[in-house]
Amino acid sequence: MPNNRKVLVTGADGFIGSHLTEALVKAGYNVRSFVMYNSFNSWGWLDDCDKEIVKQIEIFTGDIRDPFGVKKAMSGCDTVLHLAALIAIPYSYHSPDTYVDTNIKGTLNVLQAARELGLSKIIHTSTSEVYGTAQFVPITEEHPLQGQSPYSATKIGADQIAMSFFRSFETPVGIIRPFNTYGPRQSARAIIPTVITQLAAGNQTIKLGSLSPTRDFNYVEDTVRGFLAALVSDKVIGEIINIGSNYEVSIGETAQLIAKIMGKELIIETESARLRPEGSEVERLWADNQKAKRLLNWEPKYGTLDGLNKGIEKTVEWFSNGENLAKYKMGIYNI
Repeated sequence: MPNNRKVLVTGADGFIGSHLTEALVKAGYNVRSFVMYNSFNSWGWLDDCDKEIVKQIEIFTGDIRDPFGVKKAMSGCDTVLHLAALIAIPYSYHSPDTYVDTNIKGTLNVLQAARELGLSKIIHTSTSEVYGTAQFVPITEEHPLQGQSPYSATKIGADQIAMSFFRSFETPVGIIRPFNTYGPRQSARAIIPTVITQLAAGNQTIKLGSLSPTRDFNYVEDTVRGFLAALVSDKVIGEIINIGSNYEVSIGETAQLIAKIMGKELIIETESARLRPEGSEVERLWADNQKAKRLLNWEPKYGTLDGLNKGIEKTVEWFSNGENLAKYKMGIYNI
């Protein structure tokens, strides 16, 4: 239950992190938000949150790659929800060294500080991309790991560092492994926002990459509920837990579903820049979420085709607001 103990959210300025921060404040938690320092004094998506909620957050600006700043941010906190990471797969082809520094070294900084400060719980954020193309479905937490992009390789490394601290030092770490989260504030690089923004801009012919891969889409509200469940459960310690809908749908089918919801005719044109290298494309993702149900008493509210429809409707509604849409550079492919 919420109390006066302080919770630190790293990556609070991001898509999922901003939604999680809002939910923590609404649930009565004392929240400190770690956001990426920049000279514009931007707090990322927290700038778009309800101002009354933001007033209740302690903002810490820094860089997850800096161990001194990370330890300072964590001082006085009881728990850390670690979401800070570079996540764009195309950009990881471009600048893999930055992903190693941010995703692996950044996670090490959090773990080392947690060990030195004696924090009671660290929830580390993984990704379904660590599984690579499914070798069996639905994908359980015992599925082999396969780095098919520099991004996924660094997330595998971060996960392994986290579990090594649990095994070596009994650091109280648990890992949440969300599948493909979508919703308001997501980058237009991701498939659902890229379809919505292109259609909202009046384009009937839209540009996409491969249409055949399947994904297990998680509405952001469900992902956030997974973090909140992990926060209050001791059963997460030493465990890796999938957060997914247990529903598989192809990219092409998803695009058609979005067009139907938006009342648009749709022509899809494949753009080579949006295609991953053949061996890097994750062809199939489908989550087994039984462990989350068993250990966290969590299950998706937006699972199944009906749930996906509802989640996309909410996402379309947000992007259809002109002020929100104006925050996106729709004329370019943002890697």
